[in-house]
Amino acid sequence: MHILVIDDNHTLQFGLKKLLEESNYIIYTALSIKEAQELLAERTYDLILLDWMLPDGSGVEFLKQIRQDGLAIPIMLFSSKNEVVDKVEALDAGADDYLEKPFSNIELLARIRALLRRESPQKQSIITIGPMKIDTIERRVTVDENPIKLSTKEFELLEFLARNSNVVLTRYQLLEHINRDFETMASSNIVDAHIKNLRKKLGKPELIETVRGVGYVIRTT
Repeated sequence: MHILVIDDNHTLQFGLKKLLEESNYIIYTALSIKEAQELLAERTYDLILLDWMLPDGSGVEFLKQIRQDGLAIPIMLFSSKNEVVDKVEALDAGADDYLEKPFSNIELLARIRALLRRESPQKQSIITIGPMKIDTIERRVTVDENPIKLSTKEFELLEFLARNSNVVLTRYQLLEHINRDFETMASSNIVDAHIKNLRKKLGKPELIETVRGVGYVIRTT
């Protein structure tokens, strides 16, 4: 999962980057609206963490601009403002969540997981990678036009890998995705077993590459 952190506080930004990377998220950082605009033009993100006060403008106004541009990326707004009217302004501007500073890491991570579980309208409904086509609306998979019957967990795993193509996902990330209420890491064998079944059913084991000691990836090239 790719997260863009937009905050001009170097200390906070460093701490967030470290915390989120330890939770196996891929982090990009911007210190200003201008930097954020450049990063948004380069790639798509699964979530944006946005500070209210930035050196070159208001985070709320930038949030409005993002929504006016038609981007439906989930956005969490940070602020030291604690008045109800401020929270209402942020949510009315298009924020998906509002977190008051200072905040606890546990609460932040919980809210991030909640936002990332939501289905975003911007997501593709059809994902095509080589001979494989995934219809995320009808939850159907075909390889060389032949339908492939998958279990719910297998489909979720395959879709997650496909949406993050060319990104190596760790076993922890994959396990957390298909077992969202998992409190403890019992064993990564669950993921390995699902991958083994997926490769067998797809009939093209090369579609899902093993990255030894790390996890798995679906590559588009």
